[in-house]
Amino acid sequence: MVAGYSDNDRPDRHGCDGIPAHRGHHSVLIVEDDMDIRSLLARFLSHRGYHVASAMTAAEVLAIIAQRPPDIVLLDLMLPQESGHDICRLIRDRSRAPIIMVTALADVRERIAGLDLGADDYISKPFDLEELAARMRAVMRRPPIPTDHAARRPGYGYRFGNWIFTPEKRALYSTEGVRMTLTGAETDLLLLFWNHAGMLLGREQIIELLYNAPGAVEERTIDLLVSRLRRKLAHGGRQLEMLRTVRGDGYVFDPGMTDPNGEMPQQ
Repeated sequence: MVAGYSDNDRPDRHGCDGIPAHRGHHSVLIVEDDMDIRSLLARFLSHRGYHVASAMTAAEVLAIIAQRPPDIVLLDLMLPQESGHDICRLIRDRSRAPIIMVTALADVRERIAGLDLGADDYISKPFDLEELAARMRAVMRRPPIPTDHAARRPGYGYRFGNWIFTPEKRALYSTEGVRMTLTGAETDLLLLFWNHAGMLLGREQIIELLYNAPGAVEERTIDLLVSRLRRKLAHGGRQLEMLRTVRGDGYVFDPGMTDPNGEMPQQ
């Protein structure tokens, strides 16, 4: 568990905690007000080959994102000046980098709120550094969200039922103008179902396709993700039709949908 913190390492004016940059390596932004925890994380992740930057305020987060967008963010929810949820929203509006909430909050509603704002995962304090590293690897293994449709036809998305799905914005928009924010994991899963519309996908197959690694997460994690997606697709009362469970086998996404060009997705 995180304990025996290092001492007195203060971030430099670039927010890098005195850790030299490693070109070509992944970059991580640590948003944490506890100096000891921040220094410990910076040293641990630097030794793992990450370029480390740190911040305590929204202004520092914005400056770092503008200078070098991170590949992943570790975000403490309990910050002295701004809400961690507000900073999560700020990051998500500007970046598709995975966000892992690092929190001492026991209230599950706080964690759900963070996930609904676009965070990808959370880990509770005190935590094991190796577990944190494994969670970081897992979220970073997810394939990047393709943006070819958005680049070709700005403002358009994948249309089905009462929804327009825009992966690059991690959002669903209803025909009535309602915006439903998706987490990174929910976006990846819905995009996976879209690309395999009408096909039966088993839980193990979903895990391998999402994370590029069999057994990266438990099958129960996929069930929870599907449950969350169903709740968000409930608008219009079609969630059970669009995302069906085949007992013992997996899931089928079959909404009778069309893509932005009015065609079914290619299998």
